Amino acid sequence: MREQVAQVQIEQVFQNFSSQTLEAQIVFPLPPDAAISELTLLVDGQEFSGKLLRKEEARSIYESIVRSRRDPALLEYIGQGLYQTSVFPVPPQAARTVQIRYSQLLRKDTGLVDLTLPIGLSKHSNRAIGQLNVDVRVETNDPLRTIYSPSHGIELQRPDDKHAHCKLSLTNADRLEDFRLLFGTSSGQLGTHLISYKPLDNEDGYFVLLVSPELKRVDQAPMPRSMIFVLDRSGSMNGEKIKQAREALKFLINQLRPQDKFNIVAYDSVVETFRPELQRADAETIKAALGYAEGLYAGGSTNIDGALQTSLKLLTTKAVPSYVLFLTDGLPTVGERNEQRIAGNAKAINTVSARLFNFGVGYDVNSRLLDRLSRDNRGQSVYVRPQEDIEASVSNLYNKIGNPMLTDLSVSFEFDEPASPSEAARMNRLYPKQLSDLFFGEQLVLVGRYRKGGLAKVVISGQHAGQPQKFSFPVTLAERSMGESNGFAEKLWATRRVGEIIDELDLRGQNQELVDELVQLSIRHGIITPYTSFLADDNVRLADRSNVNRAAESTRRSLSLEAGRSGVEQRAFKAQLQSADNASAVSGPVSAPTPSASGLSGGAREAAADADKRSRAVATEKKEVFKGVRVVDESGAVKSLDSVRQLGQKTFFRKNKMWQDSTVTDEQQTKAIRLKQFSREYFDLAASHSGTLAKYLAFDEPVVLNLDGKTYQIDPAD
Repeated sequence: MREQVAQVQIEQVFQNFSSQTLEAQIVFPLPPDAAISELTLLVDGQEFSGKLLRKEEARSIYESIVRSRRDPALLEYIGQGLYQTSVFPVPPQAARTVQIRYSQLLRKDTGLVDLTLPIGLSKHSNRAIGQLNVDVRVETNDPLRTIYSPSHGIELQRPDDKHAHCKLSLTNADRLEDFRLLFGTSSGQLGTHLISYKPLDNEDGYFVLLVSPELKRVDQAPMPRSMIFVLDRSGSMNGEKIKQAREALKFLINQLRPQDKFNIVAYDSVVETFRPELQRADAETIKAALGYAEGLYAGGSTNIDGALQTSLKLLTTKAVPSYVLFLTDGLPTVGERNEQRIAGNAKAINTVSARLFNFGVGYDVNSRLLDRLSRDNRGQSVYVRPQEDIEASVSNLYNKIGNPMLTDLSVSFEFDEPASPSEAARMNRLYPKQLSDLFFGEQLVLVGRYRKGGLAKVVISGQHAGQPQKFSFPVTLAERSMGESNGFAEKLWATRRVGEIIDELDLRGQNQELVDELVQLSIRHGIITPYTSFLADDNVRLADRSNVNRAAESTRRSLSLEAGRSGVEQRAFKAQLQSADNASAVSGPVSAPTPSASGLSGGAREAAADADKRSRAVATEKKEVFKGVRVVDESGAVKSLDSVRQLGQKTFFRKNKMWQDSTVTDEQQTKAIRLKQFSREYFDLAASHSGTLAKYLAFDEPVVLNLDGKTYQIDPAD
């Protein structure tokens, strides 16, 4: 893909499992607004001609296929272009590989080029896709800054500032959404792009702000840092854990640069430092530090409070950014044991605003304490489950935070018109709520809500090597959105808001208003948590106010568990919501993703690759297919709620053998316009708005839903 021109190749493998020779008819939807300059079909190396259908022909074919197959799900692509051909023969027990190639002129909006690949067609198969791979290579003339997928979590490689390689790999994939990739260029040190979405005049809109620094600075030395590495060497770390922890520590030491200062704190019942004060990272000191790491062995109890206080007291200046990487595998057993007092002590001693990154190893850690520490000290908690590699997790995080561009980051919005008293908070509920630092090669995804559309200026400020830095960029907030192309902004905001609510309930205790909001967001957006999974039960009315009390009791009971598998999994799930970069986190796997092997040290790279192979092998062996919304239950197990579906901007719940749009009230349902499936009125409704409404009619059972200001009930055909 170069600039706005994409060369697309889609390869599909069709397997004939029968004992007869078959003909395969291929009907492939082309992306909306695609400008097709070339389209070729290859079958096992042989070129075939197909037919590119006009919109009217495409709709007619779609309608005939839907009627003959009694499959309304195929309506999802009505209103788009269509390519049709046949492949013959497909011998018994044989496969045919089909390649579709076409060139496409991509749409550009608000400075972002938009690529959509219709891989979602595979969700209409009655089998899960065994293996799905998406590989996108981007090349630009100007420096590439923003690259973002609102639909999927991607693996991203950036060889230089004008090229990017994006990969997505899924096993046993079912109910896929179309793949979407946005990218933009900028010639400055920072690139910013704002995507806004305001579907209703009387409600606040939603925005996603993407802030992307250049990959690296070649014209100046990296910013000096103070680094403290804190390692738990208590008796519970004995065996494989202490070996992995030593390797992780040696990796961190080897990443130090000459301008950095550092120290090592090792703790069990007592707390010990490598040197009495911070050391310059010269060759001699690094050699000594590696020797010190090699001599660490496990034994004794766990003095978390003493380790934190010792580490933070080593940091005495705000002139350079300071980072503390704190690793533990257990609960505090000596010294101060009260989690609130431990957190309070750390916050009081942290006078230089050091960032505290915590690694909880195994299920015996006090996960609530680690979350409290990271929240109070502008850091992050990472949980390393049993059988996961410590070195890979530590290396993966360090590679993200290793090279700061701006510290003490802040983002604000300025408007030419002064705000009236009634709209003082034009921009509100921004997440992440607490910004840390901005790192070279990383991308900040900031979401929030806004009261009023129009022109604005986003101001990004911070410190670089003790010097203030400030950047400003013009942006436009939509007055009113006519389509749903930017609807992911609403779902992403809701995802992070749910994570923030759970965090508030976890660290500050029960709040009835927050629980009420948690229930409402779960219903509206299908963000099902361990505390609202009961909403998917067939006998639970969505409008029942007792749902709030039930959710309150569930959160109180579950979040009281600070340790154990349940405690760790719940906090890992919470963190996934809080840090979500795309809306797929709503229904994606809740366990922590395997770290990418890109950029890791030799040992960590091998560990990450091995972990990835193991996870793929397990997935293949179990053949797990999730057809509904995925959720982690209170014990930490992942399950699928087949009675909840998300389509576009809507969430549907299956109640009493009928699918119900979560926005439909009891009164609206009694006045719904009733249509029969596959009738002329049904197809006209599906085709309205260029087919954008068709996906909401893709049910094989009765469905009641709100569309374009009206309520409809679609009954199955006789």
